[in-house]
Amino acid sequence: MEIDRLAKSDDINDGQGPVNVRIDGVLDLHMFNPAEVKDLLPHYIMECLEIGILEIRVIHGKGGGTMRKTVHAILGRMPEVISYRLAGEDAGGWGATLATLRPTASERQL
Repeated sequence: MEIDRLAKSDDINDGQGPVNVRIDGVLDLHMFNPAEVKDLLPHYIMECLEIGILEIRVIHGKGGGTMRKTVHAILGRMPEVISYRLAGEDAGGWGATLATLRPTASERQL
């Protein structure tokens, strides 16, 4: 799986190759299946930390809750994540999760 900081926001996963994902603090998982998210989300978080993004929004959709549960399980296991919560109605409600990331050592020294 590839993450590209210069991706276009309209890239769609057609199952034929890597998907370019913009590293901007908002990760829309609608184009991914839960199995892909297990590798994608930790990688995305590390990329965000690398460029100083400490607040992210993960859009998992409302649906049956499978993707939300997967996202919350991953966030709960990552030491880089300080906290996470469902988004407010203005940011996607229960179809999105907001997470606060732990600053890296170099960011804490600034």
